[in-house]
Amino acid sequence: MNKLIKYYNPPESKLWSGIKSKSSSQNHYWHEVIKVFEDGFDKLKSDNLHSDFGILGYSCDEGVRRNNGRQGAKNGPKAIREQLGKLPVQFTKKTITDYGDVFAFEDKIELAQELYSNIICEIIQSGQLSIGIGGSHDIAYGHFCGIKKALSKLGTDKIGILNFDAHFDLRPTTNGANSGTPFYQIMNEFGSNTNYLALGIQKPSNSELLYKIASELGVNHISIEECELINLDNVLNRIDENFINFDSLYVSIDLDGFASSHAPGVSAPGPFGFSVNFFRSVFEHVLKTKNVVAIDVVELNPKYDIDFITTKLAAQIVSIITERI
Repeated sequence: MNKLIKYYNPPESKLWSGIKSKSSSQNHYWHEVIKVFEDGFDKLKSDNLHSDFGILGYSCDEGVRRNNGRQGAKNGPKAIREQLGKLPVQFTKKTITDYGDVFAFEDKIELAQELYSNIICEIIQSGQLSIGIGGSHDIAYGHFCGIKKALSKLGTDKIGILNFDAHFDLRPTTNGANSGTPFYQIMNEFGSNTNYLALGIQKPSNSELLYKIASELGVNHISIEECELINLDNVLNRIDENFINFDSLYVSIDLDGFASSHAPGVSAPGPFGFSVNFFRSVFEHVLKTKNVVAIDVVELNPKYDIDFITTKLAAQIVSIITERI
């Protein structure tokens, strides 16, 4: 892993700030309880990692550039930390560690993904739930590879993927990996033991070819038209049925799956998408299954955000994770 050190940035304590608790007996805000991993790159091994949750950023938008999206997502991890630090703590007796960021040195996302997978493997092997923050959606390939390596060492091979997204992200890697290819890469390499369900798929965001590829790869999906509170029970049942034989679940949340009124600061905004209430109902249901081993929140683009709406949404999603698990 040492050869990839140039793709790693250690965590910065200064990003975690906010109101200070008045009571000396209890810390009330995230910036007061977050642990910042200061032991150095060489110590990113499972034996040295002791926490309940591990946050690892993916400070990269080269995948978005390759996919002809609007750039700026590389600043997503920094922005999420800044908003997360201000939030009140909604949990007790849990520890959360920030392990810093992986970034695409010289725009080499393939090597960034390799390092990301290596660190994630160590985080999960240490018994932590990994929380990825990004950054373009090519984080998903690196994240999944890390999950796969860790669970294989622990004797588990079958992994479910639930992707909240407007896009399948099943584009072939004809011109190399990008933010639109991660689940194509995953399904081609690991499809025999992987069940991928895409939730919130929108027709204006996916060509007929992508629907065909999804069918060929055995990928199920639930359209955005079905993602309404009035249809919630049906959606939850379909999710449960989809992963009934899978004890490990990786959840990826692309913020462009939300309607742009909720999430304007993303790489590919759209007028249709999840409502916040629908998303929260589904997300909390999934967390209650106790099968979730890893989660990421991706495609935050602070450059195009309005009044920190999208950034606050991303931060509060992370907060829900630590509250409900």
